[in-house]
Amino acid sequence: MASPGLELLLTLVSPDITRPQDPLVCFIHWELISHGLRCLGISEQAGAQETGTERLPDGWANNKELYTLRYGHGISQILLKALTVEGTVIINAMELQSEKVSDVTLNIEDFIDNAHLKQYPSVYKNPAELKRQLEAKLLSPLLGAKKETVRAERVRDRPAHDDPLRVPTRAPASHHPPWTDPPGHFPYGAADLDPLGVRSGGMIMDPFQSGRTRPRPDPLGGLPSGAVPPGARFDPFGPIGSGRPTPDPDHLPPPGYDDMFM
Repeated sequence: MASPGLELLLTLVSPDITRPQDPLVCFIHWELISHGLRCLGISEQAGAQETGTERLPDGWANNKELYTLRYGHGISQILLKALTVEGTVIINAMELQSEKVSDVTLNIEDFIDNAHLKQYPSVYKNPAELKRQLEAKLLSPLLGAKKETVRAERVRDRPAHDDPLRVPTRAPASHHPPWTDPPGHFPYGAADLDPLGVRSGGMIMDPFQSGRTRPRPDPLGGLPSGAVPPGARFDPFGPIGSGRPTPDPDHLPPPGYDDMFM
């Protein structure tokens, strides 16, 4: 089946359709439009204040032997020529920026029903095969490499911190993982939801430390900065850190702890 929108295009240009090669050129034009191109005109040279359009420009079918159309694709342009020769149409496309060329030869009667030139979809015979040949021989050689270039540029321009497989994340400090609480809320249960993180606290509410951050242990045991080379293995010695946190309020005293006779 042809690309959506081709029926409307044929309706708009039906007064210009008088030969079987006309609807074939319409099909080729719409395939180019469906790949993101826009038609700029019917001349080989750019005109003044040229704007791209999905429509076929006026005069596109004046010459039934040689159709000339120019399309815009980003910063580059593609020149398309369709030459009618003894029941066949030879389509040649060239990207003007790189001068890369692709071409395909189509037998008109294989794809166009001469008895229904203005009747969609009866005018097209085997549109799937026509679409396949245009994609493989005409469009992919020109547009396939450009699509890969655009994809590579997107990967290259990705921010350095955008690495979803890296743990911990290199995202800026303003980025909050989806499991964290909104700013201003005490993060109860954050450590249970983020086992690879560095946050303390579990699912039990701490009534004495709510809203306050407990001091983290000092893995260097009070050694001055630079005493351990970066990346070196270091086993802490002695009590960890100089500022020990207060007793955990979750640790309940045993029954009768204050009974001197027990």
